[in-house]
Order: sequence, then structure tokens, then C-alpha cells
Amino acid sequence: MAERRRRDEDAAHEHANDALFGDAADDDARDEDDLELSRASRSGGRAATKARPRPERARPARAGERVGLFGRILRFLREVVAELRKVIWPTRKELLTYTAVVIVFVAALMTFVALLDYGFAKAVLWVFGNPDQD
Repeated sequence: MAERRRRDEDAAHEHANDALFGDAADDDARDEDDLELSRASRSGGRAATKARPRPERARPARAGERVGLFGRILRFLREVVAELRKVIWPTRKELLTYTAVVIVFVAALMTFVALLDYGFAKAVLWVFGNPDQD
């Protein structure tokens, strides 16, 4: 159920971005890809887990044609949106799990390094003597 809601939200974001940056020809191809992926996921096919590259949205400059400042900015924004679509965003539960794992790992590593530091400090004082003990 959550997966379906996530796909619906992704589709809504995609359509909103298409309204800003896209053209209709890519929408038809993307809808066919999404339909194929949803069919494969229901049938347990391999295509459900395989990410497909999206077609390039930015129109390349023709030979001898200079792209202006606004054209370059628009191309940059299109490429940013295209890259963000490739990202698999974690759910809230996954994010909390990953955060907890990182905090526990960092705490364990910090404790280990502190113990090593304490041990080396004691060893150095033992080898070279402690001037405070005179």
C-alpha cells in the first residue's frame, strides 16, 4: 500500500515538473515505461527492480549555434531535475533506521578511539616517566 502511494506521489511530482520543464513527447514514452514497470512488478518480473535511464530532456545545441545564458541556466535546471528523478528517496522509517545505525556506529568508534588514546597516554607516561611523581 505504501509503495503504491509512493508511486502515485512520484507520478504527481513528475507531472508537476513536466509542466515546468518537460515536453509532451517525453511524457508518452515515460508513461509507457511506467506502465511496463508496473506490469512487471505485479507479475514479479525483473524489470520492476531494474532502473531504466530516462531520455535526455535538454535539446543539444546545433552546430554553430551559441546557447545564451538563460538557455544554459534552463538546461542546468533540467539536468538537476533529471538527476533528482533518479534518486530513490528513503521512507521515514528507513531514514530513522539509517540515522540510528550511524549514531550507534559513531558512538562505538568514538569510544574505541578514546580508549586507545587513554591507553597510549598511560603507556607514554610509563615509558618516559611522570614528572609529577617526584
